[in-house]
This record gives sequence, C-alpha cells and structure tokens, in this order.
Amino acid sequence: MAEAPATNQMHLNLSPEERYNKITQNLAEVLGSDIIQSILKEGKNPVAYWGTAPTGRPHLGYFVPLVKLGDFLSAGVELKILLADVHAFLDNLKAPIELVAHRVDYYRELLKAVFTSLHLPLELVTFVVGSDYQYGKEYNIDQLKLSAMTSERDARKAGAEVVKQTESPPLSGLLYPLLQALDEQYLDVDFQFGGVDQRKIFTYAELYLPRLGYKKRAHLMNTMVPGLAGGKMSSSDPNSKIDFLDGPAVVKQKIAKAVCAPGVVEENGILAFVRHVIVPIGELMKAQGRGEERVWVDDQDAVFTTKTDPKFGGVVSNFKSADELEAAYAKEDVHPGDLKAALVQAINALLAPIQKTFKESEAFQKAESLAYPVEVKEVTKKKEKKFTPKPDHLLTEEERARKAAGEDISTRKKKVQQSKEGLEETKALSEAVEEAAATAP
Repeated sequence: MAEAPATNQMHLNLSPEERYNKITQNLAEVLGSDIIQSILKEGKNPVAYWGTAPTGRPHLGYFVPLVKLGDFLSAGVELKILLADVHAFLDNLKAPIELVAHRVDYYRELLKAVFTSLHLPLELVTFVVGSDYQYGKEYNIDQLKLSAMTSERDARKAGAEVVKQTESPPLSGLLYPLLQALDEQYLDVDFQFGGVDQRKIFTYAELYLPRLGYKKRAHLMNTMVPGLAGGKMSSSDPNSKIDFLDGPAVVKQKIAKAVCAPGVVEENGILAFVRHVIVPIGELMKAQGRGEERVWVDDQDAVFTTKTDPKFGGVVSNFKSADELEAAYAKEDVHPGDLKAALVQAINALLAPIQKTFKESEAFQKAESLAYPVEVKEVTKKKEKKFTPKPDHLLTEEERARKAAGEDISTRKKKVQQSKEGLEETKALSEAVEEAAATAP
C-alpha cells in the first residue's frame, strides 16, 4: 500500500470559503453555517463531533458518514468521534451492558481501519468513550437541569427518529436526546454531524443548551441512504446490509438479492450507494493522487464504469457523474445486472484493505469475537407423547374383547416369568447348600 499523503495539510492551500465549501458539500442540510464560517475566517480549525452507539455490527452504510468525515479532515477540521456506550444502553437496551465495552473496542478498531484504508489522517481524530465523562458530577447535574426544563412531549419528539418507539417506552429513551445535546458542551466542539434523522435532536440542542448558559453549536446533516432492500440500511436486518468483514462471495450474493428494479431510481439502494459512497471515495482518491487505484472506472475522467455481459457485446459505459449514471439507468440504458456487477467490484476493492488489517491484528480479532460472540442455540427436546387409555365405559364390545384377551396374555406371561424366577431362585439355593456341605469339616 502506498504511503498516505499528508491529508491534514491539504487545507493549508484552501481559502476560508473553499474550506467551508468542502465541509458542507453534498450535505442534506446545514444549521448555523455562520458559526463555522466565522471560525474559518479567523484562520482556526473547527472542532466537530460525530457519535455512534456501539450496538449492532457496523455495516457498509457507515461509509456514508465516514466519507463525509473525510471531507472534514481534508478541510482541517479536528474530529472527535464519540463511542456512545451510555447511549447504546439507553436506547431501549439494544445492547446488553456487559457487551457494550467490547463493542466499543470493536468499533474503535474498525473505524481506525476504515480511516487508514481511505488514507485519512488519524492524528486529527480523537476517540472518546461516553462513560469516561458522562458519569461525572457536573455532567449529571446538567442532565438533571435539562430534565427539569424538558417536557416528556419534547423529549419524546426530539428522539422520535432515532430512539426506538414503543407503546410504553422506558424512561431511558427519553434521556437519550438530553445526553446528545450535552455532549456538544462536554466534548467542547463547534458543530455536530449526523444524519437528517437526528434533526429533531439537533434543534433540541440549539434551543436548550443556551438555557443552561452554553453556546449554540452548528449542525450538519447527511442524507439517509436506502439499504439493499430499499428501506433504511439496518444493523438488525442481515439482508439489508453488508458487513465490513463479509467476503467477496457474500458481497456478490447480497448485491444479487438487492432491490434494483429496471429504470427505477427512487429508493434504489444500489444507485444510492454509488452516488453517496463510491463516487465521493473516488473523488477523495483522485485528490490524494490515487485516482488510478479506482478499479471501478475504465477512464480516469469517469466516476463509474459499467460493462455489459460479453455475450451481449461487452459494451463499456463510462459515466462522468452520478447524475449521468442515474439518467442512463432511468432510460434503461444500464441493465440492473451490469450495475450490480460493477458495484460488487467496487465494494470488494474498498473492503480488501480493511479485511487485511483485521487478519493481521490480534487486537482487532479479539475485539470482534468478544463484541459479537457466536450464539449457541439450545436444542429443545421433543416432549414424549403420553398414552392415555380410553375409559372402560367408552369401549366398544370389540375393544373390550381385545383388552380382556390382552390382559389374559399379560397375566399368563407374568405367571410364566414368576415361575422362571422361582425355579432360578430354587436352583441357586440348592447349589449354595451343596457347596456348603462339600466344604463342611
């Protein structure tokens, strides 16, 4: 692997406006843009926070925020990644508390491997575990103050898109948005980054942090990318996601099963992944001088390449933008099978260095085995069927006759057996007496 370039120095050649554009490009929404712009005009590096709760196994959907974090780092943003172990426990007990610590280790190892594979500077990244400060006195005092200020309705509304909703939700779920708001202050950041599903938590933070006497932060939001089944990519649905450790054959199998209707662009998880992951990573690689490593293009001016099956001519199509690819797909100029085949090649190329790191790291492997131990299913024994005889008064004449005959046979067998046992006992006593007589003086 080529030595990673000094990505942390890229921003030195950018103007404040160019840095801001890089930070905010391809986002769904920005709240408080003036906060970031003023910091950049002063020649300072903004400090960002992105949090993830270590519950289910991280999947390829994590590439979406991680690619955006790459933009931040390229623009000189100092990044704090919160491994939110307390949040993981609060969110309707998604992760058993005894496993959370191991999952924190696994998430840390995996995220480091992903950043390294993308040649992003780890020196600008700080990993923070939530419980390292969320159990502190000052933090909990602020949490109690927020609890006194916040109505049950506002807390439920803030976490509606993130915290699992039930008819009778535990109180812990209502605390989730409060903690996420306080994290901005205790991590000492200028802006928080997340998906648009966290917008209500972000607006809650903007409203309530100033009431505690703390400054309002900016909030940057990524679009939500549909999963392979067409809906949200989920850690709990194995068919909706690809694991970072899935091998080439598994990747090919899952992509083959993905929803990708001919000519349909909306909610198409395959096209969405190309737009939000493959294309941005390719642009990052070009900026790093690694454009030739993009195995998913046949032309250096292209962002994505598809090829038809050789039996249909093996036609190569190079697309210079995601818009161009989607337009061609909408016209059915690109076959779903050709699109999937090209994506499989791209995904396996992205996963290869991450899986190589996993195979070479004992710490990484240990963290994975402890975080997600293999489930051993208990084998339940089949219940033996008990025979309940029919009561005598319900028996037919034929059944009574068979029963009587059966009882007679059973009785005779029993007497024969008793007779045999009696004879054997008599024989044994006779032999004992003869032996005693023979040995007498």
